[in-house]
Amino acid sequence: MSVCSPLSASLWTFILCSAFSVWTPVRGEVLVIGSNLPIIAAPGDDVILPCHLEPMFDVQGLTVEWSKPDLKPDPSDRLSRVEYVHLYRDRKEVPDMKMASYFRRTELFMDDMKHGNISLKILNVSEEDNGRYRCFIPKLQSRVKAAVVELVVDPNVSETTTMDMLLLPRNLQTPDPQDVTQRNVGRSRVFVDVAFMALISVAAFAAYFSHRLVQKQKKHREDEGTQSQL
Repeated sequence: MSVCSPLSASLWTFILCSAFSVWTPVRGEVLVIGSNLPIIAAPGDDVILPCHLEPMFDVQGLTVEWSKPDLKPDPSDRLSRVEYVHLYRDRKEVPDMKMASYFRRTELFMDDMKHGNISLKILNVSEEDNGRYRCFIPKLQSRVKAAVVELVVDPNVSETTTMDMLLLPRNLQTPDPQDVTQRNVGRSRVFVDVAFMALISVAAFAAYFSHRLVQKQKKHREDEGTQSQL
């Protein structure tokens, strides 16, 4: 029995750690969630780039950065820096580090930040605003601190079909973080339950075969003892 005890202990330790690693992100980790679909607008529209934390989390005391990740600093200028589309720090906007083309054109939903809503509103968009936007919370204790949302400003958007109109910012509302959380957590729990049951099944089989191995070794030692007495 003592020969197999370390093996059994290691096996159970591995199983429990695996189960914990699967369970932890679903129960405790806060994630930054953006939009998988591009936000489509016509020139002159006011748009909302959706981004929120899930589960709901108060970000009023944290730094929130909105930037264009495809814009890089000039390598020939050592003093150049990447400016922000919108920077929120110390519970207020920091306009000094903002790109000039977005001055007085962006805003966060300040009253909703306590609910984890960090969506960005951009006023009077133009084709120059096309591209990817990144919302980032640098001090968030999470493995997912950022999300990317794509904005497409198309002068022909007024000619789109009725189905395409559903995606226009004037008809698009930032999803309620609580509603989205309930749907996603439900799906996550199903996955976790299946994974947990699979781990339990593996543990049961491992325990069964470990027990069989111990019984065989015990019988083998008894047989050897009997033969030595003869």
